[in-house]
Amino acid sequence: MKQHELRPPAGARRERRRVGRGHGSGRGKTAGRGTKGQKARSGGGVPPYFEGGQLPLVKRLPYRRGFTNPFRVEYQPVNLRDLARFTGEVGPAELLAAGLIDSERERYKILGDGEISVPLTVRAYRFSASARQKIEAAGGKVELLGTD
Repeated sequence: MKQHELRPPAGARRERRRVGRGHGSGRGKTAGRGTKGQKARSGGGVPPYFEGGQLPLVKRLPYRRGFTNPFRVEYQPVNLRDLARFTGEVGPAELLAAGLIDSERERYKILGDGEISVPLTVRAYRFSASARQKIEAAGGKVELLGTD
């Protein structure tokens, strides 16, 4: 058997239905589209969002994209270089006094930008991995707040 002799098995392929080719075809005249109306016309039909003339849902909704998570928790960033001026213990009160956060109740995260040489005990809601590493390398400690 050669490649040009290969054929699909009998009944595996069906011929395309040719509509609108006269009475004898059984699908002449209206070609299976019924009589008149928008869907009988060439290029006729309605788009998927069409709702019978009612203002479609896509037009009723405001033009906004995406999603806003209502439970998102914002953290104010505080860099390690800003903590270099402190000694001993650093918490919300000290950061507020230094003007690094806006309120004692505000959540903040310590980021690892900058260097630190003094051993500090830093209390914060979050720490980046590099900040935690640098604080501990300088002989300090990290304490998480708000983990109840």
